[in-house]
This record gives sequence, C-alpha cells and structure tokens, in this order.
Amino acid sequence: MTRTKIPWSPPRIGQRMIKTAVAVLICLLFYYLRGRQGEDMPTEAAITAIICMQPYVSDTREYALNRMTGTLIGAFWGLLFLFLLLAFPVLGHNLYVLYTLMAFGVLCGLYTAVAFRKPDASGLAAIVFICIVITFPEIEDPLWDAMDRILGVLVGTAVAIGVNVARLPRTRNPKRIFFIRSADLLPDRFAQISPAVLFRLNSLGRDGARICLISRHAPAFFVSQMSAAVLNLPMIVMDGAALYDVGKNRYLWKETIRESDSALLTEKLDRMGRSYFLYAVHRNRTCIFHQGTLTEQEREVLNRLRSSPYRSYLNEEAYARSEIICIKLIGADAEIERLQTSLHTFLRGRRLRASVQPQAGVAGVSGLYIYSERATVRKAEHQLIQLLQKMETDLCPEELFLPSGYRSEHDAMYLLYRLYNRYAPVRFLPFRRNGNRPTR
Repeated sequence: MTRTKIPWSPPRIGQRMIKTAVAVLICLLFYYLRGRQGEDMPTEAAITAIICMQPYVSDTREYALNRMTGTLIGAFWGLLFLFLLLAFPVLGHNLYVLYTLMAFGVLCGLYTAVAFRKPDASGLAAIVFICIVITFPEIEDPLWDAMDRILGVLVGTAVAIGVNVARLPRTRNPKRIFFIRSADLLPDRFAQISPAVLFRLNSLGRDGARICLISRHAPAFFVSQMSAAVLNLPMIVMDGAALYDVGKNRYLWKETIRESDSALLTEKLDRMGRSYFLYAVHRNRTCIFHQGTLTEQEREVLNRLRSSPYRSYLNEEAYARSEIICIKLIGADAEIERLQTSLHTFLRGRRLRASVQPQAGVAGVSGLYIYSERATVRKAEHQLIQLLQKMETDLCPEELFLPSGYRSEHDAMYLLYRLYNRYAPVRFLPFRRNGNRPTR
C-alpha cells in the first residue's frame, strides 16, 4: 500500500503566537519605562508571560495563580534563609553546611506548596528559592532582590491575562461548510468523545461554524458516542451512502443498491455458503438483517454491537420495500482479502464498490462493506450543498482531515483549532461593507 506524500507548507502564525509576542513586548517596555531597575525583573516577567499564555483564558488564570503562589512561597523561604545567614554568618563559612541548608530550604518550599494544596506550584517555589539564595554572599539587598522577582511575576501574570482576554479582530465565514470525519474526533467506534473535544465542537457550532460530520457507520454511532454534540448540519453516514438529519431523525438522501443487483449478489453469497448482513432503511429507520449461520467472527463482532440499544439486528429476511444501502461480510483478515479479490469482477460489472475495514475491538477480523458505486463521500457532500443552496447561495465547502489519523485527544483538539482559524481567521485589514468573501 503506497502512502501519499503530503507536501510541506509553512504553518500559519496563530493567535497564541501573536499574543505571546505582544505580552513579552509589554513586559520589556514596562522594564524600560521603570528606568531599567532590577536586572532579573524583565526576564522574570517575560518568562512568566510566556508560561501563562495558554489557549484558554481559564488556563491562563490557573497558570498565573500557580506561578504567583510558587513565587511567593519561594521568596518567603529565600528571604528567611538569607536573613538567617546574615544573623548568623558562621553558617555560611562552611560550604557543606551552606549547601545542606539550601537543600533543606528547597524541601521547605516543596512541602509548603503541597500543604497549601498547590502541588503544581511546588517546583516553581523550589526554583525561586534557589534563584534567590544561590548567589550568597554576593547579595547586596536580599529584600529588594526578592521584591524584584515578585514584581516581575506580578507584571508577567497581569500582562498575560490582559493580553489573553483581548480578542484579535476576526471575520466569521458563515458561508463556509466544513466537512470533518468522526474518526478524527474519536479513537474508534466504541469510544465516547472526550469532554474537551465535545465542548470545543459545541462551542464552534454555537458560534455559527457549520460542520458536517462524515462517518463510515450507521447513524446509531452518533447517538451512542456523541449524543451531546450540537450539530447544525445533517451528517454523512455509511461511508457516503446517505445524508442523515440527527435533529429530525430521518434520512434526507440515500444512494441504495439496486434491487436487481442486491438480489444477484445475495444469491451468489448464498451459493458460496457465506453469511452476511443487510443494512437497509425501512420506514426511515435503519434495520440490519442477518442472513445465514453466524460464524465465530460474526458472533464476536455482533456481541459487541448488540451491547448498544441504538442498533437493531434482526435474524430474518429483509422487510418488503426495504432499501438496501450496504451488504457487509465479516471474517478473518486474510479471508476477507481473498473474498474481495474473488468478488472484484462481479462487483465491478454491477457497478458496486467494496471497502475493507478492520473491526474495532476484535483483533484480526475485518469487514467487507459493499455499496453502490455511486455512494461516495464526495457525492454526499455535493448533495448536501445542493440541499442548502435551495435556501442560500455562494456556499464554500472545505474538507478538514487529520493526515495521520486520530492518535490522541490532542489531535482532535488541533483539528478543531484549525477549523476555528479557517472559520473565523484573524484579520488586520479593513473589509468592504459587503463582507469577506471566503476563498476555497
């Protein structure tokens, strides 16, 4: 299997980058306007601003609180240590004693932070303590040195929070339709969407971003995995074979297998002694009919799928007037690969396409999904745009996928972050009154 090489393109300068640079500039200007007093103050303020500048304001406040707490604890123990050495100079004559006291001071700083239930600030408390006492006895004014550090942290945290709260000018693109895969938001078909990804997805929807989810599975996956998600557009389900309106619980469009083709295919599978599943739509509801004797692999997959109350599996003949969307076969990986090869000519002659997908949660087992050749994600996207253009024009579709696929929650958050930047990019130039015209 050959992999498509994705051409490298330079990343865009994000809002967080710009805000961090602005925060550092303000810290340095404060140091300059203050008469360049305190050698460590600008460094402390700039570092604090960089650390505290987080994607969300709530995170910035949390980092700022931890940094301030750690600085105050470290400065307290550092001043106490220096005053102790100044009161009893004999303690500083022997380096072994001096360094042992420094280590004990680090322990005091760590313990105090944990005692105040601020374990995230413990490391910083120890660092500030060491920064204050390490230059002993070359410290001219311990109190001023500690106050300089506290001032630097105060300035850095205040600037970081102030800059992060400020919003850069953005222009929303309500005409842009974003297509994203559900597989890029979830690790597999049995996993629940993480709260952070769900919150970000819903925030985008409430802000006006128009997002269409693309799923390889039947609509039941949405109810069982993402029921709390707020979608303002229908979904593309069954690998592009249908459009499904989650809010109204109905199919808006579907590309079914022709009755004559499904009859010939099922007859062939019956002669081969193969069992299979028929994914059908009956009275606007998804029904899954099993034909034949369950194999060991089918039973293992079916037991997992039946654990969800949102999937209807029926061990009987398909209902009359049911529209067949997909025919699915399950087996060992090598067996499914051989079956795909043997059916290739038959499927091609009847304008059917086959897709092999590993079965999540069952090692070494794959599924062979057979759809109409006309059932594709691209056609489903086109159908959705046509439906929307009956009410509005100038829509701009855009696909946003993860090139490497879902590996962790961080990947899903990054995808939604990219989506937000595409939906509401930062603008520095004025636009005409008729608004911004999105580009493809």
